[in-house]
Amino acid sequence: MIKAIQDRLRRTGALYSQMADTLAEPTARAADLLIAAFRAGRTLYVCGNGGSAADAQHIAGELVGRFLVDRPPLACIALTTDTSVLTAISNDYNFEQVFARQVEGLVKEGDVLWVLSTSGSSANILRAADAARRRGAKVLGMTGSRGGKLAELCDVVLCVPADSSPEIQEGHRVLLHVLCALVEQALFARPPGKEP
Repeated sequence: MIKAIQDRLRRTGALYSQMADTLAEPTARAADLLIAAFRAGRTLYVCGNGGSAADAQHIAGELVGRFLVDRPPLACIALTTDTSVLTAISNDYNFEQVFARQVEGLVKEGDVLWVLSTSGSSANILRAADAARRRGAKVLGMTGSRGGKLAELCDVVLCVPADSSPEIQEGHRVLLHVLCALVEQALFARPPGKEP
């Protein structure tokens, strides 16, 4: 058991090292996209399925609440949280429409839709990204090494260099923390020596 734990942690460390080499530049572009949208007073919407739904809510919690510094809240909505909307759309239409229908009702030109899909092929995520693009919003995607069809629909895509869902999601979680930190630093940095 000890060896299995050590092997797993070492594999995660190797994944993060590879991400540092391959994802720094696109992550900086993703941060620029988010920072520009918030500076313009736009809203960020986030969605995903399963563990990625939890990550979508995690992102909203960090941005509406706070990540590392006390500061005003940022406009971020997880499209995974309203059970009445989720079940109504799934029941009256189908589950493939569960996020796209919300995008069509809420997202405006200049907003950002941040989508998470380990496969890059989830039908409801692809439909949401397509709907956002048609509304003039930017799309930030997080997926795995293959990118899937999602990569083609994104303004910026972060493809974690892994093939198993748990490892991809671990990569997504470290990247979402990096992005939250970069957004806070850019929007709310205080000059040295200034009191909060």
